[in-house]
Amino acid sequence: MLGDRQVTVFYDERMLAHCPNADVPFLPGRLDRRVREIIAGLVVKWAYPEHPARLTAIKELLEREPVPGVHLERGAAATREQLARVHTTSYLDAIYALRGQNAWLDVDTTAVSPGSVEAAEVAAGTAIAAVEAVVAGRASSAFALVRPPGHHAESVRARGFCLFNNAAVAAAHAQAALGCGRVLIVDWDVHHGNGTQEIFWADPDVMLFDAHRAAPFYPGSGMLEEVGVGLGEGATINVPLPGGSGDAAMLKAFREILVPAADYFKPDLVLVSAGFDMHRFDLALNVSTEGFAALTGIVQDIADRHCDGRLTMILEGGYNLESLSRGARAVLEVLAGAQPPEPPESGIVEVAAAAEFHRNAFIAE
Repeated sequence: MLGDRQVTVFYDERMLAHCPNADVPFLPGRLDRRVREIIAGLVVKWAYPEHPARLTAIKELLEREPVPGVHLERGAAATREQLARVHTTSYLDAIYALRGQNAWLDVDTTAVSPGSVEAAEVAAGTAIAAVEAVVAGRASSAFALVRPPGHHAESVRARGFCLFNNAAVAAAHAQAALGCGRVLIVDWDVHHGNGTQEIFWADPDVMLFDAHRAAPFYPGSGMLEEVGVGLGEGATINVPLPGGSGDAAMLKAFREILVPAADYFKPDLVLVSAGFDMHRFDLALNVSTEGFAALTGIVQDIADRHCDGRLTMILEGGYNLESLSRGARAVLEVLAGAQPPEPPESGIVEVAAAAEFHRNAFIAE
């Protein structure tokens, strides 16, 4: 019943200070001349897509339409030691050197403004705070409303609006400081979480399940055959889906691939890199608001079965403010005890081959 479970939403206004814009100067040699020409030639002034209203839209909707059982807590800034569990010293030095500056970092529109480095520290630290609350039992589950997002950030590189990999930092903290030996990261952003994959590529104690829009689509990674290496082989599970796949395909992927994988892995903690750009109003995986709620029910059931309900959501993408805020609220309702819906079975279902591909790794054992 709605309100039966206590859910903590973590939010910190310091993350609103990350405000890159089209007037940010380009670092010499880091942005292709053609990209400059495209931006300069736009009829409508280009605006940085990852902007503060992404957070305030969610917060304002929750204030207008509160969810029983949900309460708000402030976030915290990550320390260098916490960030260094997944990012190299040289990379952290380079990012810290940009504190107080405007700059582009890469060819794929990753930029910073004077408040961005602190905002990124707070985003990663807020993800940590959410995990700590869940592991300590202060909340049944938690949702870290953070920006800049994180799942494209690699150990040595900022990409795709991401500076620090929030989910990876939180997972590493759970292992190093909270006694969580095995962490399952479920990434349901429309884009593949290349950074999370790179960081845990050879780690057998972090399982990454990533359902995303198939290439050719940013960032171009996440092929079915990308399964990890060495001791981590099989701990990376990619399910690339064609554009427009919809709720039915996502639910089939979660039920037929994620659930048996989680049963095999038996996580001590479940993290979700929750991107809402899969919505039909956004970047064309055609997932509905009800679809996000249904996916939440599946991961909540995994957490209930394997790790006493320890489940933390960490915000990733989502750029249409209506679908972003409504999707986040729908997720919170299920976390707070509402019955997950069963969305209509429409859309393209093309996950059977992916299920068969991964079957030998965990289903047959």
